[in-house]
Amino acid sequence: MERVPVTSPEGGFRIIAKTARSEAATMILHPGETTGGPDNRHAGDQWLYVVAGRGEAVVEGREVSLGEGDLLMIEAGERHEVRCLGDAPLETLNIYAPPTY
Repeated sequence: MERVPVTSPEGGFRIIAKTARSEAATMILHPGETTGGPDNRHAGDQWLYVVAGRGEAVVEGREVSLGEGDLLMIEAGERHEVRCLGDAPLETLNIYAPPTY
């Protein structure tokens, strides 16, 4: 068992915990920032939990609104991009299974 305090950096992406089977990361996108893109995909599943802010994900060409408390599952191999919308940062907790980074 491992207890990990979840604190986010000022911005960007940070791995906070990892095992042989999965990993957790925090991500902060500032207003107007994006991550990923049309060629971004992972070999495993990605769960993205919105801690604060609002944004949008484009998964396989489909747009999905994101807001505080939302949980998005991006399946293995799905192309995706995440965008921060609004005036506040988009803060997420991401789980990857198996580890991606």
